Amino acid sequence: MKFVQNIFDKTRPLVEKEGKRNILYPLHNAIETMAFVPDHTTHSGAHVRDAIDLKRTMITVIFAMVPALLFGMWNIGRLHYGAFGEESTWLDNFLFGALKMLPLITVTYAAGLGVEIFFAWKRNHAVNEGFLVSGLLIPMIMPVDIPLWMVAVSTIFAVLIGKEVFGGTGMNLLNPALTARAFAFFAYPTWMSGDQIWINTNGEEGAQLVDGYSGATAMGELATTVGQGLNNPATETVMAQFGSGGTYSMMNTFLGLIPGSIGETSALLILLGGLFLVFKGVGSWKIMLSFLVGGLAMATIFNAFAVNEFMGLNPIHQLLIGGFMFGMVFMATDPVSGSQTETGKYIYGFLAGFFGIMIRVFNPAYPEGIMLAILFMNVMAPLIDHYVVESNIKRRSKRLANA
Repeated sequence: MKFVQNIFDKTRPLVEKEGKRNILYPLHNAIETMAFVPDHTTHSGAHVRDAIDLKRTMITVIFAMVPALLFGMWNIGRLHYGAFGEESTWLDNFLFGALKMLPLITVTYAAGLGVEIFFAWKRNHAVNEGFLVSGLLIPMIMPVDIPLWMVAVSTIFAVLIGKEVFGGTGMNLLNPALTARAFAFFAYPTWMSGDQIWINTNGEEGAQLVDGYSGATAMGELATTVGQGLNNPATETVMAQFGSGGTYSMMNTFLGLIPGSIGETSALLILLGGLFLVFKGVGSWKIMLSFLVGGLAMATIFNAFAVNEFMGLNPIHQLLIGGFMFGMVFMATDPVSGSQTETGKYIYGFLAGFFGIMIRVFNPAYPEGIMLAILFMNVMAPLIDHYVVESNIKRRSKRLANA
């Protein structure tokens, strides 16, 4: 690593303000700070000193996502070979998934960092590390077969409209990764919904899908029961898949052995990542806990007044499917777009989970509501914090008057 550091040290004078290649400073700085801890410190003003900086925070989040990412790669290959009835080893599955996943990651970082470096150059400041996490989150919440150019366009939109127009890292109103997914869903709906987009179905020439193959997500299957009523013979086959031993059984959804977005399927590994973030003090346990309680409350209400099988699904099972767990751990806890006050975190998290389940069940045309719920609460977070602060001020004013 010393050799690499020497390269940066020797080339730095060329790209600094008085250097001949100063136009390349943002690019040079971005690569250097991704490889090494920044050596610059603050020299004026009041600042909070701590042993952790933005880069270390981002790296911690990436470490928390790695288990779900690696499992997602393996699951891609498992579903692919299973769709064609082919035998495969765990290594075959993983390598196949890695070859599908790495181009998505590469394109996301290239597109996102390209926009970030451009704005850093225009504003004459260093490139922030904020996209380090977003660049991994975006491909993890996309379907496996989505065209790379769509990922690039969605990423550019997210960084440009969801982040840079507000001032860049630390000032964005919306979560950039969810903004990218929202753009992809509304701009290219046929590539973000349907039965076969969640599994790579490009087999070898002449290969045929096995009988009974379905690449639908658990919620895609449940959406077909809306309007059919309870105990309808037409939905018995669908609901049998959610019973013990079915494709979408509670155990399978907990482990992640189901179709879905690349990094969202394994609730087990996502929860382990969440525990790691809480242990390291990076993720807010208050948001995670209240998010879980809010989703469980809405799912329990639906279960008690069920008029179809989607509403009647076991509340715990309801939370394990779709992007609920991933949104709870990695999206809602975004320290920039989430609520900042301690009381506000409880309110923000509870409503995000509550509305997420409400949207997914009430709207069968779009059976996943976690993305929209979190984006909506991103917009509401400043308002929540405002009223929490106002309440604190009034309470202290009354206490002072009584004193």
